[in-house]
Amino acid sequence: MDQHPISPLNVDSPERIETVPAESAAEDSRNLDDPKETQRLSRLLWVFGLLFAVLVVPSVAGRVQYAITAAKERAEYDVARENHQDLNLNQISTSSRLLAQYVGPSVVNVRARHGHAQGQGSGVIIDTEGYILTNAHVVRGANMVEVQLSDGRRGPASVVGRDPLVDMAVLKTELRDLVAADWGDSDELAVGEMVWAIGSPFGLQKSITFGILSAKERRGIAPQDPSYDPTYQEFLQTDAAVNPGNSGGPLVNSEGKVVGINTAIIGESYRGISFSIPSTIARESYELLRKEGFVHRGMLGVQPSKVPDSVSRRYELERDEGVFVAQVYNNTPAEDAGMQRGDVILSWNGAAYSDPTLMSRAIAATPIGSEVSVEVVRKGSDGPKHLTLNVTVAARPRTDSL
Repeated sequence: MDQHPISPLNVDSPERIETVPAESAAEDSRNLDDPKETQRLSRLLWVFGLLFAVLVVPSVAGRVQYAITAAKERAEYDVARENHQDLNLNQISTSSRLLAQYVGPSVVNVRARHGHAQGQGSGVIIDTEGYILTNAHVVRGANMVEVQLSDGRRGPASVVGRDPLVDMAVLKTELRDLVAADWGDSDELAVGEMVWAIGSPFGLQKSITFGILSAKERRGIAPQDPSYDPTYQEFLQTDAAVNPGNSGGPLVNSEGKVVGINTAIIGESYRGISFSIPSTIARESYELLRKEGFVHRGMLGVQPSKVPDSVSRRYELERDEGVFVAQVYNNTPAEDAGMQRGDVILSWNGAAYSDPTLMSRAIAATPIGSEVSVEVVRKGSDGPKHLTLNVTVAARPRTDSL
């Protein structure tokens, strides 16, 4: 009979203990010194360790993790059970109901006829004299516009003016006993703050949805308007449900004040992302349109963009320094001043810019006919070359007829 290197011992049965002859013991000792025997034992121990790691450890770890998760959920449940009355979850429901009642009378349905076709959107009454703010694309090309109030009254509306650059339009109705909405300040909004969208999605009037302000200063997003300039505009991004027909309706804060005008979505229907024109931009456009019927804006005559990394290195610029001139248009102040494609504008009228949108808005706000110094850097024969150009600001071509 072969002898095993280690014999099992049963301490409960001493009569079964056998003595091992000295010769056998010596043979076992020699076997332990055998490299092959040692290698075999190592392999057995390795296999055993592997099986333990694969079969036992995950099970134990899983049970430990489950216990931790269960304990955490139980603790959270106990806290919620003790404090749920203090949470007052009905506040959101109450706020939505009150906002619908407070802002609803100021929101109108806008119907625009284009020959035999008819489009529709939303609008918000800004003044009790009958002035209504909506999107420019809602009434683009319309030969007749009609508004319907929340109380069911209908009446024609004239187009006071359009500002397609920021997708704004002002209408005027002769209907009386109107309720005007209050302006809010979009600059004071904080990301995560709750907002409500009110309008007529798919023609369904008096629709209200809510969500949070997902982001501010979203730029380079262009609604479908042929005259729209994405380098000028910026948006508030929300997750409030907005669909076709909501265009031109108000986005309001928890005080019921207009902080934005709903204007765009990604795709043909709501996907969890919607965009609104900030009230700071919408209000400026409204006041100019109401006063003159169109908006005067300054023009330089370039296509601005972010500075490519390769250009920043070549011109030895800091990160996010300057605005790249991707194109210089003919017969414009930029061409007259000697600006070239590939230049980087470091400052406009003494103010440094790195964002194309912000610089474009600064140019637009510059008085027409004024002379402005523009600092640029361009490629020179022996390295970057800094220049100061004098630009006479021209009037941006009007686009309100589009």
